[in-house]
Amino acid sequence: MIPLRDNIPSRRLPLVTIALIAACAVVFLFEENLDGDRLDGFIRLFGLVPARYTNPQWAEWAGYPSSYWPFLSHIFLHGGWLHFLGNMWFLWLFGDNVEDRLGRPRYLAFYLLCGLAAGLVQFFLTPSSRLPLVGASGAISGVMGAYFVLYPGARILTLVPIFIFIEFIQVPAFIFLGLWFILQLQSGALSLSASAGRTGGVAFWAHIGGFAAGFVLLRLMMPRTAPWIRRERAP
Repeated sequence: MIPLRDNIPSRRLPLVTIALIAACAVVFLFEENLDGDRLDGFIRLFGLVPARYTNPQWAEWAGYPSSYWPFLSHIFLHGGWLHFLGNMWFLWLFGDNVEDRLGRPRYLAFYLLCGLAAGLVQFFLTPSSRLPLVGASGAISGVMGAYFVLYPGARILTLVPIFIFIEFIQVPAFIFLGLWFILQLQSGALSLSASAGRTGGVAFWAHIGGFAAGFVLLRLMMPRTAPWIRRERAP
């Protein structure tokens, strides 16, 4: 299922969401201009490599400097055009409304904390992995978790391919995001049992950790003067 738009208009220009997309775009375009070896070194240096912290001897042999910035910097890196465009579309679709409700400074802090939490969950569940974790999807999952709480009755126009046909249907947000989260849980469990985190692929547990962090952090960071859940639909 591919979400196309929701029916909740933002009340003001989502400047932080735009700035986050722009920052990811600048980093991604920088990546695109690196050759193979330099790109690999850049990704491994600023991506989150769990074994870098759990296996100091290997990290020293591999030439990693002492730095904890990758726990945040990994959320601005992407592994290809599809990865980048997919993440930015989800951020644009769900981020503007969450930014509306949290306010710009809180939303920026919320986004970064969700990205940090997502990375930590993946780190603790795959501590021996020597592959870099990159992508904004963990932080964006936190935004989706907040959207799930704030706008459960929103309608999301969704493209659904059915064999050779394409259908466009309106899906309630709590169903779309609930199904998405269940899929992450199932895939995360399979990824751990199949590979113990030693092979590449999608970091499902970062998605799960980010979504859960968004759910919790929203309650801690929501402005006290703001209404809790907006249940009405946009005209």
